Amino acid sequence: MKISANIVTYTLKRPFTISRGSRTTAEVIQVSIEKNGKVGVGECSPTGRYGESFDSVLAEIESVNNTLFDRTSLKSFLPPGAARNGLDCALWDLETDNFPDNFSLPKTIQTAMTVSIGSPQDMANEAKGYVEQGATLIKIKLDADLVYERLAAVRAVAPDTTLVVDANEAWGSLDIATTLNQITSLNIAMVEQPLPADNDEGLRNIASPIPLCADESCHTADDVIALVGKYQMVNIKLDKTGGLTAAFELEQAARTAGLQIMVGCMLGSSIAMRAALPVAATAIMVDLDGAFLISDDIDNGLHYQRGNIVLR
Repeated sequence: MKISANIVTYTLKRPFTISRGSRTTAEVIQVSIEKNGKVGVGECSPTGRYGESFDSVLAEIESVNNTLFDRTSLKSFLPPGAARNGLDCALWDLETDNFPDNFSLPKTIQTAMTVSIGSPQDMANEAKGYVEQGATLIKIKLDADLVYERLAAVRAVAPDTTLVVDANEAWGSLDIATTLNQITSLNIAMVEQPLPADNDEGLRNIASPIPLCADESCHTADDVIALVGKYQMVNIKLDKTGGLTAAFELEQAARTAGLQIMVGCMLGSSIAMRAALPVAATAIMVDLDGAFLISDDIDNGLHYQRGNIVLR
C-alpha cells in the first residue's frame, strides 16, 4: 500500500470571512492510496483552531506510510482530525466500488449557501444573489457585532428562505439569552456554536427559543454525552471526526442521545464534499457548499443547482 499526499490550493469566488478571519483561497491536502493497482483519493483541511498545520498533518500521514491498515485499524495509528480523515476517505474510495453512489443517496440534497461576514448591506447582497439562484437554505456567518442588524438585512431580501446562523464561538462577550430572544422575531431556524467550546456550560442555564448546534464543541462520539442539555443538534464534519468511518459512529451516538444531525464541511473541492454524502443523505440539515464556493473545482465535480446538490 503506497500513500502520497500533496497540498492543493483552490481560489475562492469571493473573499470568505468568519469570526476568526478572512481568506481568498482554500488550501487542502489531497491524499491518495494505491493498492493492488487501484487508487483511492481523499481530501482534508488542516485547521489551526484544532492545533493542526499543514506540516503536522503531512507528518501524520507520512507516519503510516508503508504500514498495513484498514478503516478499522487506522484509528489505532492516528487520532481524530484531518490526517485520519484524508486517509479514511481515500480508503473508502479505494475499497468501495462506485463510492459514494453505492449508498442509498437521494436524487438531490438541499445544502446551505453561506453568507460570510461583512456590512449588513454586503451580506444582504450576497444573500439576495443566492435567493435569485433558487437557494432555500442560507447559513449566515456572524461575529459579535451588529448581530440583529446583519440578520435583519438578510431576512429583508430572503423573506421565505430558511436562515441559520454560525457564530463560530464569537458570542462570548454577549448576553446569550438576550441575543437569542432578540433575533427570534427574524425566524432563525438554528444557531451554531455561539460560545467557545471550552466555555459553553452557560448554555445549560438558558431556555433558548432557537435550536442550538454544536460544532467546535463536537468532534467525535466521545463528546456527545457532554452536549446533552446544552445543544439540540451536532454538526458532523469529517475533518473533525477523522473520516467517514468515525462520522457514522458520531451520527449513531448523537441520534441515540436525542440530538439532531447536521453535516458540514471546511472549504474544499468536491472530493471532500462527496465523501460526506452518505451521512448527509439522512441529516436534517446539510452545509456542503465548500466546492460551490471555489472557482476551480475538480473535473466532474458535484453539480449545484438552486441550493441543491444534484446527484442524478
